[in-house]
Amino acid sequence: QVQLVESGGGLVQPGGSLKLSCVASGKTLADSTLGWFRQSPGKEREGVSCIGSSNGSTYYADSVKERFTVSRAQNTLYLQMNSLKPEDTAVYYCAAGWGIFARATPQLMCHMPERLENWGQGTQVTVSS
Repeated sequence: QVQLVESGGGLVQPGGSLKLSCVASGKTLADSTLGWFRQSPGKEREGVSCIGSSNGSTYYADSVKERFTVSRAQNTLYLQMNSLKPEDTAVYYCAAGWGIFARATPQLMCHMPERLENWGQGTQVTVSS
């Protein structure tokens, strides 16, 4: 069983930046697809960005393209968030997927959060002036 711990959230003004980290323990992430998801009150959890294991292929939701950058190194996942907007306010979660999610494009995992079993506890991001 893998344990995932997110950090880096906080309060930031519109236009600001934050960098989220997700550290894994208990299991190697080398052969998994990793992803960032977010959920705000009254809304379903949505995939923000996912990154594959083999060639580092990435997927971004349209709402964050050109603003967010996902990366991974060993057992850590990162999300650099620039030009933040109030609508980015949410709890951000990281997740890991094996099996079909590791073999498919990262877009699949980002579109199927309900099928994922390994989640962190989340970190709050608030964008407000």
